[in-house]
Amino acid sequence: MDLISSFSFPTQQEDFNFPPNSNFFSFIQELDFPTSSNPLLPKKQKIHDFDHNPVENILNKFLGLEKNQEKIDTQVLNLCSQPIELAKNSPVLMNDPMAMASKKRSRENSGELISIPQDSQPLQQRRLWVKNRSNEWWEQCNSPDFPEEEFKKAFRMSKATFDIICCELESVVTKKDTMLRLAIPVRQRIAVCIYRLATGAPLREVSKRFGLGISTCHKLVLEVCTAIKGVLMAKFLQWPNDEKMNELKQEFESISGIQNVGGSMYTTHVPIIAPKDSVTAYFNKRHTERNQKTSYSVTIQGVVDPKGIFTDVCIGWPGSMTDDQVLEKSALFERANRGLLKDIWVVGNSGFPLLDWILVPFSHQNLTWTQHAFNEKVEDVQRVAKDAFMRLKGRWSCLQKRTEVKLQDLPVVLGACCVLHNICEMRGEELSPELRFDLFDDEIVPENIVRSMSALQARDQIAHKLLHHNYSGTNFL
Repeated sequence: MDLISSFSFPTQQEDFNFPPNSNFFSFIQELDFPTSSNPLLPKKQKIHDFDHNPVENILNKFLGLEKNQEKIDTQVLNLCSQPIELAKNSPVLMNDPMAMASKKRSRENSGELISIPQDSQPLQQRRLWVKNRSNEWWEQCNSPDFPEEEFKKAFRMSKATFDIICCELESVVTKKDTMLRLAIPVRQRIAVCIYRLATGAPLREVSKRFGLGISTCHKLVLEVCTAIKGVLMAKFLQWPNDEKMNELKQEFESISGIQNVGGSMYTTHVPIIAPKDSVTAYFNKRHTERNQKTSYSVTIQGVVDPKGIFTDVCIGWPGSMTDDQVLEKSALFERANRGLLKDIWVVGNSGFPLLDWILVPFSHQNLTWTQHAFNEKVEDVQRVAKDAFMRLKGRWSCLQKRTEVKLQDLPVVLGACCVLHNICEMRGEELSPELRFDLFDDEIVPENIVRSMSALQARDQIAHKLLHHNYSGTNFL
């Protein structure tokens, strides 16, 4: 690496061209510099006391402008015009105390004899050393001629959807250029994050793709995910208002025949690396037994509408917690306790309890024909949520394997995945069949599954109504 300096120092031997028989001390005596042979000079005599003429006249006198001046004196004078270099590099001057004292007084008195040669190089501007990396792959992806299918394969969305996300985040993600380097463009910053979430590729591969440092890529992922959570979540992931809720009830009724269903709920697990603290809390017993490998996870609880769009999410609770325990920690549970989910059913699987606002299937043995038929309709509604989570994990491969993201940053990343999922679903982005992901979330029936007698009676009435109105199927026969 080349060193950049604002000063020019002699670095080669030919910069010190002393003539073979030159006598440096004799030149100093001609200028009446204080030496050991001239003790009569005052001790504190200044430079301007040597000659009443300006310093420029002294230099012109010995720079070859005088006809009778010898060439050898001119060469020595050229060296004397750079006393700092001589003091630093010349052993003769360093060994002479009187010469050193003279040099020190010259620096203290405005430095008249310190000059820069006319042929010296101009000052070079400082710059930051940056490793050259190729971003050819990203330049191709960002090109208008890049194939749509290839772009969608890399980012799990079309170019038009990607452009919308860039426009929404531009004001938050944009960075200004500095004196040392140019800022990374907005599209590239967002592309780094989405590519990382979509492919789950290690940071080293992301670095090679975009021509950026590994730590820079990691920082960009967190920054963009934070921007998505702060800017887009309130716009694309929110609980429906009364008008929208009535529309959802009608759509769910057309699917199952059950009235007043406002959402389908499901809880999945995202694998993580064993944390340093609270290891037992994040230990996932069910996945460990299934995979025959010690597993740790965090949970994502989500409620979706009939199109598989998330309307509520609860993210980040330890994987050892059951579905009903995660539910009690969620904001949805608090909203229901305040009476804001009146006349609304949220359909869950057998891992959730039966409440005044949660409808779950019959889980006891020896079910009746009516109860079997009811469970089929509940399963139709539940499949909407399971399919949504399958597309979520299929579209964002980072959720399928243990991530490198720190535990404290993981909820922000998972929340960003849910928001991006909603944007893709709203815009009709289809998921390729080869990206389909099968869920393996075992359901654990709560010890006290029935927690509301009124809800128990309401479920029985719904089951009989489905039977009498010919909504019940017979697939279980």
